Amino acid sequence: MSETTAPATPASAPAGVVAESATARGRRARIALRGLQVLLALFYAIPSALPKLIAHPSAAESFEKLGWGSAGMYIIGVLELAGAVALLIPVLQSVAAIALSALMVGAFIVQIAVFDGQYAATPLILIVPLALIAWARRGHNADLLRLLGRRA
Repeated sequence: MSETTAPATPASAPAGVVAESATARGRRARIALRGLQVLLALFYAIPSALPKLIAHPSAAESFEKLGWGSAGMYIIGVLELAGAVALLIPVLQSVAAIALSALMVGAFIVQIAVFDGQYAATPLILIVPLALIAWARRGHNADLLRLLGRRA
């Protein structure tokens, strides 16, 4: 008597996801996605958040023009830095991508309303890979909710 059994899959992952990730194509996709996350995290941490957090004159001037002053500049800088770090933490990746996308919507609106659309394309371009990360890493949202449920 011969019995055929399916390979064991983690309880939280659908069988199709595990099978796809086992292929060479799935591995390449995961590596590319992770590389994209690292690249975006570096972008948000260094050329975006850092000038705000060190009060670089160019950042300070922009926030003064907005009327938000240094407090607004530091808050946006901290949000960008937190999002950059969270993009690298598996359970927070999807939420970080969504939060940074929301920040980019705000940046787009500010670029159009205050700065005459000079750099309005930049936030829109950044939303595309952030949306991809949010969608691809959406499975981690359930893990995050489970973690938060344990603490409540």
